[in-house]
Amino acid sequence: MASASGEVTELLHRLNAGDKSASEQLLVLVYEELRGVANACMHRERIDHTLQPTALVHEAWLRLIDHREWNLENRAHFFGIAAQVMRRILIDYARASNAEKRGVLM
Repeated sequence: MASASGEVTELLHRLNAGDKSASEQLLVLVYEELRGVANACMHRERIDHTLQPTALVHEAWLRLIDHREWNLENRAHFFGIAAQVMRRILIDYARASNAEKRGVLM
């Protein structure tokens, strides 16, 4: 189910203004679409990847909500940044995994 663009934009504006309750409402509204983005990101990863789409969504959500400098304007901006964050998480995960194989601490 696609989230309504106006609702997401309104919640993003409230979140940018400091309304903490908007984050919970936003998560409920966009969760399934974030899962779809995570599934698409994971589709490009190796089959035996240990990170699951649900974990990727949760980690991305924490990074999105924690980062106040993004000033997300609308639904398209939000999902674009969410996809970038998920890709960065996968890159960080791969780097950490490769470093572990080489015995390097990160």
